Amino acid sequence: MGPERSYTVIENPFKKITPEQKKKIRLIIPFVIIALIAVVIISSCWYTVDETENAVVTTFGKVTSVVDEAGIHFKAPFGIQQVKKVAVNVIRKVEIGFKTLDNGSTVSVDNESKMITGDFNIVNVDFFVEYRISNPEKYLYSSISPESILKSLVQSQIRTVVGSYYVDDVLTTKKSMIQSEIKDSIFNELQHYDFGITLESVKIQDAEAPNEAVSQAFKAVETAKQGRETAINDAYAYEKAEIPKAEAQADKLRQDAQYRKQNRINEAKEKVAMFEAMYNEYILNPEITKKRMYFEMIESALKDVKLIILTDESGTTSLLPLDKLS
Repeated sequence: MGPERSYTVIENPFKKITPEQKKKIRLIIPFVIIALIAVVIISSCWYTVDETENAVVTTFGKVTSVVDEAGIHFKAPFGIQQVKKVAVNVIRKVEIGFKTLDNGSTVSVDNESKMITGDFNIVNVDFFVEYRISNPEKYLYSSISPESILKSLVQSQIRTVVGSYYVDDVLTTKKSMIQSEIKDSIFNELQHYDFGITLESVKIQDAEAPNEAVSQAFKAVETAKQGRETAINDAYAYEKAEIPKAEAQADKLRQDAQYRKQNRINEAKEKVAMFEAMYNEYILNPEITKKRMYFEMIESALKDVKLIILTDESGTTSLLPLDKLS
């Protein structure tokens, strides 16, 4: 024989309910059902809107209002009116050429980043596009997937603009110009399609050559450009340092020339005055003046010769060399 088994008999609790209690339960059940229905109706008659949101209200599937005030609002129950909330005061982003993971790291998306420039070179360019929802009704109902349309539109305009520039411009000097042109192009397209999205900014996240060899070549070009700029700046600095020196030297030469000019003028005036004085003396005593001029000429012409000047009674003048006589 096997072991004895013990059984527990569970007593039905409803057997203890009296007829009066059953009657009370039957009376309470309708009120409970009505209360539950009321709770369901009341809970489906209101909704809340956050400060960053707009609520699009539809009645029997047709948009009847857009609520942009934060707080509690009411609507018809039982699905007569439905509410879809859209975050309109939030800046959203589209990443082209890369993808940000949940842990904050990024991975490259080559089929998005590789582009052909106007001189038929390949570059890897990553873009970061920011936008916001400006019209929640159009955002929800004018297109099936507005984000996908926006990304395709952005990629198309980026490739068009990058394809009109040389590779050197894309990698170095004209990034800001390319960003501005892409932004204007996307803005115009969004106005044309008008599906409730407004562009905020377009930024080049990164631009690089497709391989290391090309990258080194562009780095060499950039180094040469920087050397050119340095040489130009050095030349300007030399110019600024030398021009004042040259101007000072020129000013000194002008002053010296002015001084010599004035000195020559003074000497000429002095000689004119002497000549006029001599001429006046000549008018008064021509013979005496002639002899004096003659002797002065002899004295200046024969500076190193000692002469004796003899004048006889008749007025004849003789010159005797003293050196010869001695």
